[in-house]
Amino acid sequence: MTEMVFGSAPARVSDPIFPRWWRTVDKWTLTFVCVLYLTGLLLGLAASVPLAERNGLPAFYYVTRQAAFGGMGLAVMLVISMMSPVQVRRMGVLLFVGAFAVVLALPVIGTDFGKGATRWLSLGFASVQPSEFLKPGFIALCAWLMASSQTLGGPPGRLYSVGVAAMVALVLALQPDFGQTSLILFAWVVMFFISGGSMILIGAILALIAAAGGFAYSASEHFARRINGYLSAEIDPRTQIGYATNAIQEGGFFGVGVGEGTVKWSLPDAHTDFIIAVAAEEYGFVLVLLIIALYCAIVVRSLWRLLGERDPFARIAGTGLACAFGVQALINMGVAVRLLPAKGMTLPFVSYGGSSVIASGITLGMLLALTRTRPQNLIADVLGRAGR
Repeated sequence: MTEMVFGSAPARVSDPIFPRWWRTVDKWTLTFVCVLYLTGLLLGLAASVPLAERNGLPAFYYVTRQAAFGGMGLAVMLVISMMSPVQVRRMGVLLFVGAFAVVLALPVIGTDFGKGATRWLSLGFASVQPSEFLKPGFIALCAWLMASSQTLGGPPGRLYSVGVAAMVALVLALQPDFGQTSLILFAWVVMFFISGGSMILIGAILALIAAAGGFAYSASEHFARRINGYLSAEIDPRTQIGYATNAIQEGGFFGVGVGEGTVKWSLPDAHTDFIIAVAAEEYGFVLVLLIIALYCAIVVRSLWRLLGERDPFARIAGTGLACAFGVQALINMGVAVRLLPAKGMTLPFVSYGGSSVIASGITLGMLLALTRTRPQNLIADVLGRAGR
């Protein structure tokens, strides 16, 4: 009757997806990621040419592939960043299920490329490292479980997440892939703490992780060799760590000059795990400091935008994604300067590698989606309405 007398209220036409996304997304983080991608291409021009020559390929073969992989990673990041938290959660769970199934099958269908660990799936034209895609899916799944435990009458999600983390860590450790195992466990501990988990349980789990590390040291020659090399008082100059350390020392503050570095001719992984050594030698501490600042800015801005987030899933998952992204960069650079044992981990958006760049795109896309400004998602909005 009211509508017949006064007429119906006009329907509010929502904004198109792209303008709404552009208005709500963190543009500074987008800019920092693009700068990291361009930095990776710049370093690839120097680091990958010797590898291409050794393999009898065109000089810029790997740079071209890196540009293509990076373009795919950025495209995936942009598409995912337009999703809602519910869509991010669903995509993350599906990603975890698919990636974990492939990881389980790696002993049968995988290859180690002569590196002593079956971590890759060879497709002929390219190789895929499923554990790279497992990380963002694992974080989304565990965040969903932890958030569900905060609802009235909800399931014991935190307890379920303990089982998921233990299962994933065991499977990755058996590859062996201790680097990804430690990164995933770190992300889980951070999320468990953010979700309000028991500090006693966290302490007990950390003690179990330490005990598992001691067992791995005594049972795995691969693990023990890396730890012993890290603890050794002297550095063998013929090892990758030796070459990287020397390159960083030679670079000094401003570097030896573009194209003048020599470490790229000695390091087999100069374009992947030790790309920061190439940056330090040719461009000096100035470029290294810029790269560190970019990673710090992405993590800090993301955590700052999550401070007032009301949605438990967005808050927990966003924190886990940001910390995992930042710690992966920290581990890569820490290995290069011998602050950490060698772990074979790439530098996100900078190192060469299709799996690494595309998985980083998924991670940052999910993070950007969860840190977008959304109506009524801030605690201050609720307090403001209550006061009116």
